[in-house]
Amino acid sequence: MSNSNSHATGSPYAPQTAAETAAMLDAVGADDLESLFDVPESVAFDGEFGIDARSERAARREVAGLLGRNADLTEFLGRGHYDHYVPSVVDDLASRSEFLTSYTQYQPEVAQGFLQALFEFQSMLVELTGLGVANCSMYDDATALGEAATLSQRVRSVSGDQILVPEHLREGKRAVLSNYADGPDLTVESYPMTDGVVDVPALADQIGDATAMVYAESPTVRGVIEERLGAIGNLAHDHEALFCLGSDPIALSLLERPADVGADVVVGDAASLGTGTAYGFGLGMFVTREEYLRQVPGRLVGASEDAADRRAYTLTLQTREQHIRKERATSNICTNQAWVALRTAMHAAWLGPDGLVELAEDCVTRARDLADRLDDIVGVKAPIHGRHHFREFLARTDQPASAIVADLAAEGFAVHAVDDHLVQVCVTETTADATDEFVAAFREVAK
Repeated sequence: MSNSNSHATGSPYAPQTAAETAAMLDAVGADDLESLFDVPESVAFDGEFGIDARSERAARREVAGLLGRNADLTEFLGRGHYDHYVPSVVDDLASRSEFLTSYTQYQPEVAQGFLQALFEFQSMLVELTGLGVANCSMYDDATALGEAATLSQRVRSVSGDQILVPEHLREGKRAVLSNYADGPDLTVESYPMTDGVVDVPALADQIGDATAMVYAESPTVRGVIEERLGAIGNLAHDHEALFCLGSDPIALSLLERPADVGADVVVGDAASLGTGTAYGFGLGMFVTREEYLRQVPGRLVGASEDAADRRAYTLTLQTREQHIRKERATSNICTNQAWVALRTAMHAAWLGPDGLVELAEDCVTRARDLADRLDDIVGVKAPIHGRHHFREFLARTDQPASAIVADLAAEGFAVHAVDDHLVQVCVTETTADATDEFVAAFREVAK
C-alpha cells in the first residue's frame, strides 16, 4: 500500500502511483492498462452514454411505459425458481438499515445481530438435513453443486475424478458444474433415469472406482420425489465416493432426512423461502458432515463467548478462505448471500416447524390435485410419471408444447415447454386461487 501522498489520481481505493503501475505492467508484460482487458468495440464505452437528459417526471413516465409493456401473466413456472408467499414481516425487518447496508460481518463487535441471524440460518439447515455443519450460504444451487464436486477432491477417502449426475438436470446447473470441473480435470457424466427417478441398476453398472461423487435430486427438476435415495447412497459409499443430494428447505421439512439416506453433502437453493421468484437471484445452501468442516467452502459463523462470558458470534475458520489463504484456499468463493440468507431465516422462523411442514404438504397435494384435473382434459396426460410429485409435474399434450405455451400465454398463463409434446406445470399457494381459470384455459388450448 502506498502512502497517502500517492493518491494523485484521486481514488483511495486504487492508490498506486504511476511508477508502481508501470512496474506491475512490466512484470506481467503489458504495455498499458487497456491491454489487460479485451472489450469488444461494440460495447466499449466511448465517453458518451447517448441518453438525452430528461426531467425526473419525464424519466418516470418513460420507465413506467416500458414496464407497462411487460406481459402480465399468472406464472405456473418452476424448474428451480419457486414463488411462495413471503410475509410482510420479512420485508419490514430485512429492510432495517443495519441489515440492508451491512457488508461482510468481519467486525463481530458491531454485527452481533446479523451474525446471530446467519448462525440461526446455518442451524436450521443442520436440523433439516441431520448433517453436522452448514455454511452461511453460497450464490445459488449451481455454485453449491460445483463446490461439492471440488470438495470431493479434498477428501482423502476419495480418489476418483468422475462426477455422476442425473440425466434430468437443469441445463444451467450442468453448465456451471462443468465449469467447476474444468480446472481440477474432473469429468462430468450423466446416468439414466426411468419414469422420472434414478435407474438404480443402470447407475450400479456405471459407477466405478473412478467415481468421486454421485449427485441426485429430490425433488428432481421435474418435481418427482426420488424414492431410492438410500440405495443411491449405498452405491456411492460402496465405491468410496461422496453422495451429494440436491433439495430445498421446504421439501426437506417433509422428505427423508439426508443424513438418514447416507448423504455426505446437501446442496440446493434456499431462496424458495424469503424472496419469492427472482429468475436467477438465488441462495445456495451447502451442508455436510462435520468431519469435512475444514474443507467447507465459503463463510462459517460460529458461536463463542466474549470477555464477559456472554454468548457471542463471529466468522470462524477463516484460514480456509481466499482472502487469507490465497491460492491455497478451499474455494475461490470469498463471499456469500448474507442478506438473502437472513430473509430465508426470517421466513422459516415465521412459519415455525409446523408451518413449514404444512407448506410442504400443500406442495404435494396441490401438484397432485392440479395434475388430476389436467388429466381429465382430452388430449392431456398428467402427470407422465407415476410417482409422487412436489410443486410441479410434467404433462404430455397431443398438441405441440410450443403451441400450448403460446396459447396459454395469450390467455394470461405461463408454463414451461420441456419437449415437443411435454409441458411442465408448477403450483404454489400464490397461484392456487387461479387454478380454476388455468384449467379452463388449458382445456381450450388443448383442443
